[in-house]
Amino acid sequence: MLGRKGFGVFETVRFLWNATRGHRLAPWKSEYLRWRVETYSGMCAETLTAKKVLGFLWTEKWELLRFLGWAGQVEREARKAGSSH
Repeated sequence: MLGRKGFGVFETVRFLWNATRGHRLAPWKSEYLRWRVETYSGMCAETLTAKKVLGFLWTEKWELLRFLGWAGQVEREARKAGSSH
């Protein structure tokens, strides 16, 4: 189940599902997602609006997908290592 450029769609959906817990209909209100955007971009979390968050996600989409693919790979490897013991 790979998306464009080999990125895992599952990893992307899973991250967004977890990151927006409690704010799935308005993900830009998620404290966790706002903190992640602030940490990555330097934009102040308190001033983030839907437009700013969605603009950031669109601008950085390929870099963010690359990160999510890497994070998914690390998680799979950790599970394999844990199950082999």
